[in-house]
Amino acid sequence: MMLANAARHLAKKNAAVGVRSMASLSQFSDFGKTVFTGKVADEYLAKHGGSKEILEDPTWVTTHADTVANAVFDWALDNGANVYCHWFQPLGASGVRHGQSGQVQNMMLKFNSDNEVVQDFKGKTLVKGETDGSSYPNGGLRGTHQAGGYLAVDTSSPIFLRGDTIFIPSVFVSYYGAALDEKTPLLRANAAIDKHGQRLMSALGLDVSSGIVTNIGLEQEIFLIEREDFYRRPDLQLTGRTLIGKDAPRGQEMCDHYMAPLSTSTGALACMQEIQDECWKMGIPLKTRHREVAPNQFEFAPLYGTNTTQIDQNLMVMQIIEEVAAKHGLAALLQEKPFNEVNGSGKHNNWSIATRDGVNVLDPESVLEATGNDTSFPVIMAAVIAAVDEHGDLMRMAIASPGNDFRLGACEAPPAIISTYLGGDMTNYLEAFMNGSEAKYEPGKKTLDLGTREVVPFQVPAEDRNRTSPFPYGGGRFEFRAVGSSQNVSMVNTVLNTIVAEKFGEFADRIEAGEAAADVAREALKKHWKVIFNGNNYDEAMQQELTDRGVWRIDSGVEATARITAEKNVALFEKMGVLTREECESRQDVLHDHYAGTVEMEALTLIDMLNHHIIPSCKNSGVGPLEELQALLPVLEGAIAEIHAADTSMKKAELARVLRLETMVEMRDVCDAAEKVVPASDWTLATYKELLFLDSHSSTQEAPGFPSDMGDYPDMPGM
Repeated sequence: MMLANAARHLAKKNAAVGVRSMASLSQFSDFGKTVFTGKVADEYLAKHGGSKEILEDPTWVTTHADTVANAVFDWALDNGANVYCHWFQPLGASGVRHGQSGQVQNMMLKFNSDNEVVQDFKGKTLVKGETDGSSYPNGGLRGTHQAGGYLAVDTSSPIFLRGDTIFIPSVFVSYYGAALDEKTPLLRANAAIDKHGQRLMSALGLDVSSGIVTNIGLEQEIFLIEREDFYRRPDLQLTGRTLIGKDAPRGQEMCDHYMAPLSTSTGALACMQEIQDECWKMGIPLKTRHREVAPNQFEFAPLYGTNTTQIDQNLMVMQIIEEVAAKHGLAALLQEKPFNEVNGSGKHNNWSIATRDGVNVLDPESVLEATGNDTSFPVIMAAVIAAVDEHGDLMRMAIASPGNDFRLGACEAPPAIISTYLGGDMTNYLEAFMNGSEAKYEPGKKTLDLGTREVVPFQVPAEDRNRTSPFPYGGGRFEFRAVGSSQNVSMVNTVLNTIVAEKFGEFADRIEAGEAAADVAREALKKHWKVIFNGNNYDEAMQQELTDRGVWRIDSGVEATARITAEKNVALFEKMGVLTREECESRQDVLHDHYAGTVEMEALTLIDMLNHHIIPSCKNSGVGPLEELQALLPVLEGAIAEIHAADTSMKKAELARVLRLETMVEMRDVCDAAEKVVPASDWTLATYKELLFLDSHSSTQEAPGFPSDMGDYPDMPGM
């Protein structure tokens, strides 16, 4: 009774002072338990005389490796795991390798001399490893007789657990230290922006003692289709996109799919729920889910975080999406353009710069409060704008994935012209600053009054969104909208950090030499103003205007990839300590080989579909352009042979681009003409009508939590 009275008294006291009583969160107590960080790590480290603070200093790999290994071992066993792996990100994985990671899984146990099971996981086991690197794409960075691949733990991203295995995020390098992975250059680029960011921010009056980091948030778009129909499409199974397919009578014309309710009548909602649940258990804050524009298209979005952690988590999100979808009778399509004439999928890379203790330097109010310097924000923005203008070719290179061939410049993605949108208020402010004004930025607000009693007037930002810009400023962040959905975005963020680090360093050099920061920024804005564009990037006249201005425009992904070895870019990467010339050249070859290999798979799959599906369907029905279809086969075979005969990766990719974007596009028209006339009973491939409309073409199934027939309901009036 006394306890009950005390509880009531506390509740009244809290209510009086406006303290909210929390609802019970015990049902979510498992969330975050399978990531070794924070409170979870602290509990286990304490048993071995340590604490979570150990993990905040990267030197724990030499000073406390055994302590951490013992704590990780206990944590693993308590959570049902007895296997570990060094988890790394090989080159050339996007769109083809499940999970886009490499790993060798080893037991954490062994037998001793008395045949007893004992721990076989020590500090030296945890912090480094060695594997055979011979069969990973390397672009010539190592010879066949130099097969060693060396793994070292990445202390910036936490160890995590899934099933019976713990995953140790790691870098993957050759015997001579050359980066064979996606992550090593990103970590170097992080070091560059930390170094030069501290110099510039310190000159502007910001306390940078905690260091500089970049944070990102990755919006992941996908398609979900019935798995039984997926198995009736060899092109989706083997290449991730439909190589042929007559448009369905209905597409996205009515915009009816966008943010519509997630229906319980299909497996999609239950699938998305399980994906989120599994991610939250792994400490991945996958906060948002909704339908996207195209039929059967969906999106997940997490809370933002540091770039290495977010990229590691995004790779796991993509893997989990594919695996959980199969459990629900669905297939998840991560490729950028799986279907013709409807929107493709992207992975918007929301990018910001901050001190480690939380000052967002791309937010004008945050940086002004921290520095008391009205010119600090426009100086920072001038550096970013200069970087985008000067190195837009590298930004284009970073998004040159095979899937983006069909997506960039379509109705859901910006064209391959690199500009930045700032909005009217920000543009006017920076223009006034460029011309000598020292006024601080005052973002406008707009009040909407709907003229109703029930909805009171409310404020919205003065700036609208511009979804046609590849790199719009969104208040506190830039959103790189052109990134492809299947990409590992390490190269994207390596480029962003490197190009901005260079400009931060150049600004800092001049300021440290005695020039005024405002003068340096004004000069940069005048020189690079042409890259700011607030118009409609889809409009062909405006695209021509941007081209005439001289901003970077590279329509071909193959040509864009080659910009990584342009002299100015090699010099940039070497100056910033991010990539050597040899590493740049290797990445160009890997990316070109990846492109040519993707197209070869598509061409061989089309040959298979012609021989085993399309031509037999026409023969069986007695209709369709049979001779035209048969004539496609030697053309495809000849084009593949020509690619094989090319003597460089670049030439192979150039030939593959012609085959894919010209020859096979024309072939698609012939195949689609056949589908139009062949009776449905003779057409053996799943059609767009079957693939794209889960809500009306899914298998009958009982929705979770709903009774199977009305007899299960209690008696109701009138029934």
